[in-house]
Amino acid sequence: MKKTIVNLFTGFLGVGKTTALRHLIEHRPSNEKWAVIVNEFGEVGIDGAALLNDDLPVAEIAGGCLCCVAGPQMTATVATLLRRERPDRLLVEASGLAHAAGVIDELRAKPLGDALEVGAVLTLVDPRQFIQSDYQRQPLFRDQVAIADVLVANKVDMADIPTMEAFRRQAAAMFPPKSLIAEVRNGELEVDWLNAALISKPRYRPAISAEATLQWASMGWTFPPEQAFDGERLTHWFDHLPKLVPGLLRAKGVFNVLDSWVWLNWAEGQWGATQVSWRRDSRFELIASTEFDIAKIEASLKACFE
Repeated sequence: MKKTIVNLFTGFLGVGKTTALRHLIEHRPSNEKWAVIVNEFGEVGIDGAALLNDDLPVAEIAGGCLCCVAGPQMTATVATLLRRERPDRLLVEASGLAHAAGVIDELRAKPLGDALEVGAVLTLVDPRQFIQSDYQRQPLFRDQVAIADVLVANKVDMADIPTMEAFRRQAAAMFPPKSLIAEVRNGELEVDWLNAALISKPRYRPAISAEATLQWASMGWTFPPEQAFDGERLTHWFDHLPKLVPGLLRAKGVFNVLDSWVWLNWAEGQWGATQVSWRRDSRFELIASTEFDIAKIEASLKACFE
């Protein structure tokens, strides 16, 4: 039986993985059947809602890294999706806090390895982060970069010339060299990059404990689909969210606004909005580097009700 090609998408929090996947899905070959699995660190999945498409099977795994807390769930989810949909290609979006190398190990191991052919791993980075020593010392970040066959600098329009020059020097000096190093804006990846050559890697499983992600705090909320949000109040709330949540790393949600559904996401001090086809409920999730006042955030979010 022909194996399903699986491509792993990884990258740190807020680098634009979901936006990049949306772009690829819009440009997927008409003769290929695709399926998507989205992993999120928090209990409330947001990216699956943003990727929902009428003819594209999307499954969610929330509540931890794919190969740690959610490991057994990944095996069951992938097996069910393969059996039910028989896709030609499976795209797996790992959490920004996922141990990327461990995910590859799980995809290669039995029983998944019998049905999957692991294709190119695509890692998205923000070049402004990539050149910073603080990020390079972060084990999860190093793991995500090391495992990449295709290294993509996203958000290049937000980086200055010296930053991009430093990125190119550092990326070109990596060993083993990447199959492809690319620069894009707005997650505009090329479909052909999914078929990039695999680079030889000495090992996959990194020396990172499951406790490595426990330093982050996460919380999520859901609201019934009939609950509308005021767009102006919601915009103001997102603008002031960093003051409400010290140490904010990532915030995203899907909201019913004026009978339209929008995906809002905040990262690195900026946020954007995109219309989506999700209609199941409104939902919001955030990740921070420190504990935060849950009751205060919930009250301020509910103050955005229509």
